[in-house]
This record gives sequence, C-alpha cells and structure tokens, in this order.
Amino acid sequence: MSSTVSYWILNSTRNSIATLQRGRRLYSRCISNRNKFKWRLFSRVPPTLNSSPCGGFTLCKVYRHTSTEEDDFHLQLSPEQINEVLRAGESAHKILDLESRVPNSVLQFESNQLAANSPVEDRRGVASCLQTSGLMFGIFDGHGGHACAQAVSERLFYYVAVSLMSHQTLEHMEGAVESMKPLLPILHWLKHPGDSIYKDVTSVHLDHLRVYWQELLDLHMEMGLSIEEALMYSFQRLDSDISLEIQAPLEDEVTRNLSLQVAFSGATACMAHVDGIHLHVANAGDCRAILGVQEDNGMWSCLPLTRDHNAWNQAELSRLKREHPESEDRTIIMEDRLLGVLMPCRAFGDVQLKWSKELQRSVLERGFNTEALNIYQFTPSHYYTPPYLTAEPEVTYHRLRPQDKFLVLASDGLWDMLSNEDVVRLVVGHLAEADWHKTDLAQRPANLRLMQSLLLQRKASGLHEADQNAATRLIRHAIGSNEYGEMEPERLAAMLTLPEDLARMYRDDITVTVVYFNSESIGAYYKGG
Repeated sequence: MSSTVSYWILNSTRNSIATLQRGRRLYSRCISNRNKFKWRLFSRVPPTLNSSPCGGFTLCKVYRHTSTEEDDFHLQLSPEQINEVLRAGESAHKILDLESRVPNSVLQFESNQLAANSPVEDRRGVASCLQTSGLMFGIFDGHGGHACAQAVSERLFYYVAVSLMSHQTLEHMEGAVESMKPLLPILHWLKHPGDSIYKDVTSVHLDHLRVYWQELLDLHMEMGLSIEEALMYSFQRLDSDISLEIQAPLEDEVTRNLSLQVAFSGATACMAHVDGIHLHVANAGDCRAILGVQEDNGMWSCLPLTRDHNAWNQAELSRLKREHPESEDRTIIMEDRLLGVLMPCRAFGDVQLKWSKELQRSVLERGFNTEALNIYQFTPSHYYTPPYLTAEPEVTYHRLRPQDKFLVLASDGLWDMLSNEDVVRLVVGHLAEADWHKTDLAQRPANLRLMQSLLLQRKASGLHEADQNAATRLIRHAIGSNEYGEMEPERLAAMLTLPEDLARMYRDDITVTVVYFNSESIGAYYKGG
C-alpha cells in the first residue's frame, strides 16, 4: 500500500459524509462495500459521530480522535504502539480438570476484541456449567447500540444451563427461592461479557428465568432437555422475555429505559457447547463458527459449522418467503437487506421488525424520551405481516475427532475481511510458530525452513515480537492485509488510527475466540479410556 493510503482513506470518507449527511440522517451507502452497517437507515446520527468514550477499549483514545476539516493526521505508530492497541482486549485461559481424572476435551481458549464502534457493540463470554457439564463459548454482535448484545451475553448462558438441569436440580432451585435461601451456583464465568449496566434490573431477569425453570418443572422430565433442544428453546425464550419485559408495566424508570434499549436494539449470536466429544453450535445471524481440521497426512482443512443468515443464503430466502404471503416475495429482501434495512435475517431484539405497528406505538407512547435513549423509530416500507425477524437458531452437532484441532468463533467483522480458509491458515501458522519456541534446540534444524518463512513474514509485517494470542493474530491480519493477503504495516497503522467518526466506515467491531482441543483426550474417548 502506498504511503498516501491514510490521506486517501480519511479524505474519501470525509467527502462521503459531507455529501450524504442530510439533516439528522446518515445513510449507509457511504459505507464501503466490504463493511456495512447492520441497519440501513439511522433516524439520528449514530453515537460513533460523537467524541464519546470507547466503552472499555480505553487505549484507543491514545491514538484515535474525532476528525475535523482542519485536522492533520499523524498516523506513524511504532510496532510497540500497534501491539499495545491490538493486544488491549486479549484474554486467555487454560482449562483445568476439576471434577474427574479424565482430561477435558478443551485445552484452552484465546480471545480478543477490537472496537470500531464507540462504544463497542460486540460482546463475548465463556462459562462452564456447574450443575451439569460442559463449556459454553459465545460471540454476540450488537447493532443499533450495545444494549441488546450486553443483555444477551449476560443472560443466554443461564437459560441454556437451566434447560440442561435435571428435574431434581430444578426442584432444589425452586425450593431455595421459595425459602429465601441462596441459589445453587449455575455458571462459572471464565470470560465474563464485561461490567454489567443491568445490575439494577437483575431481579427482573431472575424472575423471568425462574418462570422458565418452573415451566420446565411442569414438563416432569427427569434428565432435562437435550443439548439441541436446550439451545433452540433458550434462544427463543430469551428473545421472548426481552420482548415481554418492555410490554409489562414497570414502575422503575431505570428498568423501563434499559428494557426499551435492549428491545429496540439488536444482536446476532453464535454459541458453542462442548461436553466431552460432543460439540453443539447454535447460530442466529451472521456470526460464524468453523473447525480447523488436520488430516492424517498433515494437510489442513476448514469445516464450517454455521451458515450466515442473510440475503446470500438461499435457504433463508426460501424460509422467509414461506412465512409470508406471495405478494411480499419482492419486498421481503430489498438491496440485500431484510425489508431493505437489516442485513442479518435472524437476531435478538429488533422489535421494530417483530411487533405490529400498533404494539410499537402503544409502547413508545408511555412517556419514553426516545431521543435521549437513542431509540431508532421508523417503520420500514412494505411492513405488512410481522414478525419478519426471528431469534430461532440453527443448531449443528459435530462429534469431535482427534483431527479436530481448534474452533474459531467470531463476529462478522472478521469474516468481512478474511475467508474461512484464511482464518485456518493463520491459526495454523500461529501454532507452528508457538511449537517452534517449545522445540528443543537439538530438534530445531529440522524445522529451519519453516522458521525462516515465519521470520520473513514477521519482518514484512513490521513486527518485533510474535503475537502470543491467536485471536490477536487474526485481527491483525484482518485489518492489515492487502488484497493479496500480505501484511502492510502502513495499512495496519492507518486502520488503527482512523478517527472514531471514520473507523466504522472501513471496518466493524471484531471479536474472536479460538478454542483449542485436546487430541489425546478426544482419542481416549474412542479407545474406551
């Protein structure tokens, strides 16, 4: 990339904003084709056009600022400064075996996040089920604000865990609430979604979770739901509760306002449940999960575990057409968006695409300050037979094999930039480089050619030290690689120093979790170990 790339990015985007901003509306056609807003039309200028805090990603303030016509942009970052920004959101955890002598099928996970929106709208979570078994990993991609993604990331795992509980455990839970005793611990968070802004309304959330487990008790199932059923019902039940919480009369103003923000923003979600050799993935929207597979001959391949729910998915188009009158066939998807406004065809929240016009009007007429709450009020054209949007997930089951080495879950900000195959290749390169550092000196000459290649790649990337986190490596290449897949330091620096009002024009929030599997443990299952 030429040295003038930063100037071109900033000036071309500023010109687009100046041309397309009309009154208080910002149309998404000023977004580059590679990265687009989830929502087509904002009724006000989004929060990213203000110089607001970065919502947890505090380091970005050091290098990014809101632009003005007179700004002189100094985009020369040292490799150390680039690393500091890229690694600010890193998280890693090794999985310990606490309950049995059998090694866990998961060795460890590595995760990272890079914001484009301010505040960041993506969320992530990792937790273990304490009353059942299994690990849960989730990626939650918000749009129209972060409220829905935050709520779903905090609550969905609890719904899944409760769904998997035995009848006896649910009875203990109910008895504890009735006698005002402490509840049994449900989850152990290994990576919490972040500081909750919903602490004042957790009692409401617990009330709805309790109603759910009471209904499960009424089913009189001794062993609880299957994992597939638990995932399917939990997604839909949480989305239903999000909708009902704002319809119910709430006296507390904080609770009402937060519930409204959650319901009128939206979030796609992709979560994995791993229990021994059993891997289930539930997806609603355009986050994605893939497996990195190494065959016996050493060759690597990618196994997709999800399908994007968008206009390019023919199965989704067929589903939407089946659910609505034939007269709407030409208007359900317009300009590659649901009703011309939303890119994913499945999501939590977004009640604007689920409720009737009358219900939306009746809720919003209760005295909410929608301007202050940043609620986007609009009715899409051709809005005749809601709901058009669903949170029903597509659930995939995969029986883990020793050749299944890692799982990658990520928001669409990564997949907009890198293909499935690119992601597997980069994680494999990360593993190879890590193995080199672990190898005894006497064994290293055999891998000299590989190491030489890795060193040349690092030199071309302008790096002084290798990333220790695979998610960081993926984010680095997603925003710093050119169309040929080559890392360009100038491009990377430019993408990291884009002012807050321009960053979203060229990239989305990117959130990645890489899960490494224990091949020996998985192999032991097949050997009867």
